[in-house]
Amino acid sequence: MATDDISSLRRILSQTRRIAVVGLSAEWHRPSYFAAKYMQGKGYTIQPVNPRYAGQNVLGVTCVARLEDITGPVDMVDVFRRSEDVPDIAASAIAIGARCLWQQIGVLNAEADARAAAAGLDSVMNRCVKIEHARIFGGLHWAGVDTGVVSARKRA
Repeated sequence: MATDDISSLRRILSQTRRIAVVGLSAEWHRPSYFAAKYMQGKGYTIQPVNPRYAGQNVLGVTCVARLEDITGPVDMVDVFRRSEDVPDIAASAIAIGARCLWQQIGVLNAEADARAAAAGLDSVMNRCVKIEHARIFGGLHWAGVDTGVVSARKRA
């Protein structure tokens, strides 16, 4: 069963240090890039995973083609892929010893969720890691972004 209560989400985000973002785009306007950049700005280490950009730098980090190509531990596998792709990603997340499988907003695969949970991973479905982080730890502006500006004046 997916983990989605606030205390579990707080625990997951507090214990996570390295996030492998599967489907991370190098295009700044894509949701995967925006969410990963936000998390990187909050001190998390991001590992881009996308065969399209393998060997290239995305957010200043060399992108790998597959989860199995990552060296070192991964705490969370954050998935920006079609729901039908997630069971194979869950199997890879289990194989590399990740602690959490996180399916982004619009990504819901119950089979992958069950597989991850059966292997002892936390599993989150249909939630944005950036939005949940901002909601739980502060920084959620009315437009969904933290402007970093505290002011009673409107911008001109």
